[in-house]
Amino acid sequence: MSNSIYPWQESSWQQLQLLRQRMPHAILFHGAAGIGKSDFIERFAQGLLCEAVLPDGHACGQCASCGWFSQQNHPDYRRVRPEALEDEPPEGEEGDGEAKKTAKSAKAPSKEIKIEQIRNLADFMNISTHRQGLRVVVLYPAEALNMPASNALLKTLEEPPPGTVFLLASNSLDRLLPTILSRCRKFALPMPSHAEALAWLKTQGVPDADSWLREQGGAPLAAMAQAEVGNRDDLEVLLQLLAHPSVEGALKVADKLQKVPLSAQVSWLQRWLYDVFSYKLAGNIRYYPRYQKELASLAGKIHVSRLLAAIKGANERRATADHPLSPKLFLEDMLLEYAACCA
Repeated sequence: MSNSIYPWQESSWQQLQLLRQRMPHAILFHGAAGIGKSDFIERFAQGLLCEAVLPDGHACGQCASCGWFSQQNHPDYRRVRPEALEDEPPEGEEGDGEAKKTAKSAKAPSKEIKIEQIRNLADFMNISTHRQGLRVVVLYPAEALNMPASNALLKTLEEPPPGTVFLLASNSLDRLLPTILSRCRKFALPMPSHAEALAWLKTQGVPDADSWLREQGGAPLAAMAQAEVGNRDDLEVLLQLLAHPSVEGALKVADKLQKVPLSAQVSWLQRWLYDVFSYKLAGNIRYYPRYQKELASLAGKIHVSRLLAAIKGANERRATADHPLSPKLFLEDMLLEYAACCA
């Protein structure tokens, strides 16, 4: 990505520059998934390290620091994220790249940020900076920190090394330790308006942009990622069941979709239930307008108390979707409960 930021982030960028006069040691950027938080903080990190930063706070893109940053080998910069998000060995660990590759092939990449990753920052933070400027650590998503890693990070945030800035990003503040929240300056990154996000998607050449955007809850980067995959087959299988619920259908769909990420399926159900509830109360549909007829029919049949119970159940399932004992049983239970709610 270039030095530019997304159109919906312009006002946030200007607001952020005001913090540079008295830079906090840790800033926690928070907002919905799929709106470009990680790109935003990486641009800010480059600006903090730039040796000829522009008046608007963007990096110059020409100095030695910007060259190192673009090549992902800046000596005063570290990025910490789950192994599952890494497509190359972390900076500063080139020597054991082959060992890491072998380890990765033996088991699925971790979705957590582990304590070793936080401990590995110790040497980086205890030596002087290479360019007599700041030292920057970018960490995302912060909710991926497991408990030992959270505690290790907390100790660092309580006694921050001089000249070091932590930039964290989170999709969900309620999944972070209150003690970590209290050590960071919180900075909200808002969701773009539907019109703004849709206009941007169209400039990117995304076909059927409106549907993709609605299905991803208005998050433009998530919409573009899904459009690039271009496959709605699994979603359609689930939506067809939700539109025409039955016990037999629930069991068949659970068998068919058991290898599809459960967190995605719970999100699809949550959005469907939101649309049913929204239509029942106000006649509005946010996520799945192409299913208006079916949503209207269900909204007319389901009692509000049952609908609220189903929404509560889906929210609770979201917390356990990443670690089910059996994906198939998880799906069966979820879909049978939904079918019973609609009976």
